[in-house]
Amino acid sequence: MGAIYRREIGAFFSSGIAYVFLAVFYVFAGYFFSINTLAVGTTNMSGMFANLFLIIIFLIPILTMRLFSEEKKQKTEQGLLTAPVSLTSIVLGKYFAALTLFTIGISVVFVYGFILSLFGSVAWLTLVSNFLALFLLGAAFSAVGVFISSLTENQVIAAVGGFVCLMMLYMIDVIASSVNVTWLQNFLYDMSFYSRYYEFTCGIFNLSSVLFYLSTAVLFNFFTVRVFEKRRWS
Repeated sequence: MGAIYRREIGAFFSSGIAYVFLAVFYVFAGYFFSINTLAVGTTNMSGMFANLFLIIIFLIPILTMRLFSEEKKQKTEQGLLTAPVSLTSIVLGKYFAALTLFTIGISVVFVYGFILSLFGSVAWLTLVSNFLALFLLGAAFSAVGVFISSLTENQVIAAVGGFVCLMMLYMIDVIASSVNVTWLQNFLYDMSFYSRYYEFTCGIFNLSSVLFYLSTAVLFNFFTVRVFEKRRWS
C-alpha cells in the first residue's frame, strides 16, 4: 500500500492536480473567511465552514477523477490487478493519497485561527470540531469519488459522475422534505450528510455522525474493491 500511496502523491503534484485543487480551495476558503468572519468582526468561523460544504462537492471529484480511470485509459490497470499486492491495498493506497491532499488543503483553517487569535479569543475546540467535520466529510466524499473513478476510463465522466452523486447526497434533505411517507422521510433525514455536518459547525460533537461518515468511507471503498475483484476474475 505504501508504494501505491507514494506513487499517487507524486502523480498528484506532477500532473498539476494538486496545485489546482489547493489553489481553488484556498481561494474559496479565503473568500468565505473574509466575508463570514473578518467582515463581521468575529472570531467565529462557523459560517465559513458551512459554505465550504458546497465547495467540497465540486472539488472532490476533481481530486479523485483520475485515480482509477487513468489506469484503465493507459492500459496499466492489468498490471495493478496482477501485481503481488492485495486489491484492498491498491484501493486504500489511492484513497489515502487523495485524503492526504485534501487534509493538506483544509489545514489552512488553523492558519486562519492563528490570525484571529492575534486580535481576539478563538474557541479552539469549536475550530477543531469544524475541522473534524470537514475532514470526515472529505473522507466520505473521497471514497465515493474513488468508487465512481473505478467505473469508467474517462476522467471527465468520472468527475461529472462524482459531482452528480455528491450533489444528490447533499440534496437528501430537500428530497426528504418532499416525501409524504413518514418512515421514509425519517430514514432520509437520518441519512442526511449536511444536517450531520451542520451540527459540527455549531460546535455539537455527535459520535453517531462520526461513525456515519466513517461507515460511508468504508462502504464505498469496499464497493471499489469488489469492482476490481470482479475484473480480476473476469
